[in-house]
Amino acid sequence: MTALESLLFPYLLNSLWQVPLVFIAAWIVARLARQLGSRMEHRVWVGALVLQAILPLCHVHLNGLWRLALAIFGSAPGGQTRVFIAAGSAATTAAVLRLPSWILPSIVLMYVCCLLYFAGRLAWSLRRTSEMRRHSTRVTLTSEQEQRLDRCSRFFRISDHAVQVASAPTLSGPVTVGIRQWTLLLPSGFLNKVQDSDLDAVFAHECAHLRRRDFVKNLFYGFITLPVAWHPLLWFTRLRLAETRELVCDAMAADAASGRENYAHSLLRLASMLSNRMAAENLHAIGIFDANVFERRIMNLTRKPFEIRGVRRLVIVAVCGAIAAVTCASALAFRMDVDTPAQKGNPKQVNVKADYLKTIHKQAPVYPVEAKKQRVQGSVVLSVIIGKDGAPIDLKVQDGPEVLRQSALDAVRQWRWQPYLLNGEPIEVKTTITVVYTLAP
Repeated sequence: MTALESLLFPYLLNSLWQVPLVFIAAWIVARLARQLGSRMEHRVWVGALVLQAILPLCHVHLNGLWRLALAIFGSAPGGQTRVFIAAGSAATTAAVLRLPSWILPSIVLMYVCCLLYFAGRLAWSLRRTSEMRRHSTRVTLTSEQEQRLDRCSRFFRISDHAVQVASAPTLSGPVTVGIRQWTLLLPSGFLNKVQDSDLDAVFAHECAHLRRRDFVKNLFYGFITLPVAWHPLLWFTRLRLAETRELVCDAMAADAASGRENYAHSLLRLASMLSNRMAAENLHAIGIFDANVFERRIMNLTRKPFEIRGVRRLVIVAVCGAIAAVTCASALAFRMDVDTPAQKGNPKQVNVKADYLKTIHKQAPVYPVEAKKQRVQGSVVLSVIIGKDGAPIDLKVQDGPEVLRQSALDAVRQWRWQPYLLNGEPIEVKTTITVVYTLAP
């Protein structure tokens, strides 16, 4: 493999199974963490997103932790998995994935094309957002509207940052954009239709996003997940992250507005007012209706909040932490390393099962007269080293009746095998031959 292939192919290979592993663990942990509130659930999905991006990069030997994980989930053979990419038709007892020489470069090329595609989508969405912000029309707020925005800004302690308000005709709902200079973008004519109480909900929700700096975080998540942006379960993870983020902002905004129930009613009215507008696609902006959990958001706001404390909270946190630790340890322990025999040169000798060797000549053993008289039957197991020319160069008896051993050695010495090839070159082979002696009844 080339340097690029040796870097990208292991990441791609491990992300195939590590991303689903993390997603399943995160889904279980998120169900448990939901009892502790939307903030904790959101943190679970943020952690899952980061792990899905970085775990395939990690190459750490965790034999001790791995054994602990296996003690919990079951037993399996020790050691890490190594996948050898090789050409040829011979099969060894090692795990060798034999592919045509053009397959690996083609896979890496397709992967690079995917990376470029998703990187291009990210760049395009950023440019589109920037253009929409640049071509938006500055909105002059009334004194009462300015007071409402200023009150929300002070509540979330962002009053030291000037929040500009502008309108854009392509928007489906209010959004906030910007890293240092923040802009609240509203659909055209929005301020003329919205009620004052509903405007409080909009300002509170968007200020909650600004307080959390969700626009910057969203960009960060987009950049770090580019290497696994092709994976469908990564898309589901980002969706769950966006959904829980809205729940967190709703809880923050309800405190800043006129209470949870009034805030929920405002969301329903706003959704009804904006339901006939088309959403902008691939927009890297954070808005009040950018997650598909509206029903859950309303239910979460209208039900009575219940906070878990004490021992039960500690137990839930401990179980979530244990699941996360076992997941990471298992992902690292079962990591598949990719190598090619050609990179390190062929070994001097390989172990091969006798079934994989092609015998050219077999000499039948002579049944010893003494063994016939004593009615001795059984099997003689021989350890054999076959040379590059297919002839045995070393034979040792591992097991079998003493009276039959010499006969088995004399017969196998005359056997010949087709030379065993590894990467097109003959190589010494160590195998086990069993010679069976039976007497007619």
